[in-house]
Amino acid sequence: MSVELVEVVRSGFRECVHRGSLVVLDPAGATRLALGEVNTPIYPRSSNKPLQAVALLRNGFAPADPRELAIATASHEGEPEHVAVVLNLLRRRNLSEHDLLCPPDLPANEAARARVLTSGGHARRVFMNCSGKHAAMLAVCAERGWPLDTYTDPSHPLQHEILATIAELSGEDDESEVGIDGCGLPIVPLSLTALARAFTTLVTAAPGSPERAVADAARDQPWLLSGTGRDDAVLMSTVPGLLCKAGADGVHAGALPDGTAFAFKIDDGHERARLPLTAALLHRIGVERTEELADLASRPVLGGGVRVGTIRAVPDAMR
Repeated sequence: MSVELVEVVRSGFRECVHRGSLVVLDPAGATRLALGEVNTPIYPRSSNKPLQAVALLRNGFAPADPRELAIATASHEGEPEHVAVVLNLLRRRNLSEHDLLCPPDLPANEAARARVLTSGGHARRVFMNCSGKHAAMLAVCAERGWPLDTYTDPSHPLQHEILATIAELSGEDDESEVGIDGCGLPIVPLSLTALARAFTTLVTAAPGSPERAVADAARDQPWLLSGTGRDDAVLMSTVPGLLCKAGADGVHAGALPDGTAFAFKIDDGHERARLPLTAALLHRIGVERTEELADLASRPVLGGGVRVGTIRAVPDAMR
């Protein structure tokens, strides 16, 4: 059963709560904190992307620089630089945007979307937030001689390699049915405990290994991993050494350099719960409570342009 994790307090009244489940593991993998259903499989959505990126490196993905590896791990906003990195990744391998099988979309970033629309543009596959991952998968298929037009199929050899890699990194080979994510690719179910364990594996891996390369690229390029003002960019820029990756429908996972890791799922999927909960949780597990982190742990509720309330972690949950 899930528990209350985040509350919205407006004008002194507790307006609503966001329930969910949360786990923290110590560097050895022992459970330090468990709230709710932490051993029941969920679909981690884009929080699985760093694990998928490890599989791509193991199977021949050769990024030109950390930027290309970061975009392969990204849920980007479709801002011009995001798009440029994806297109260059494709171009270097004689591939094009037309080879992508993710659905067309407009940029998620408001300013980028406005520029596209006011210039007469339209939805494109490269604007879709998962286009970096799709481009990297195409690059691997081209390298290995695997079919390019079916790489999203769960029976494709690349998807078998990704499934095996995620099972290895997480220590969980669940028999639940593989789902299909919003971008059309298979999504592997994991428990929150297994997801956190995988993030520990990434940050504690040996330098130069595929696991560590993914962690280092994400931490080196947090903006490319997400976008302007997005939770992961803000958090990794605020907390040195933190690796974290958000997933749709209220999922978040991350790890500190020593291997302490966390993962949570907000039941109602509301994104406003993610940032204050993660910030409060980081302080709970030992990150210094700086002014910047304290600000992230208490997000404003506005009324008429004035702060009239707060979104924050439920105090009892963080004790």
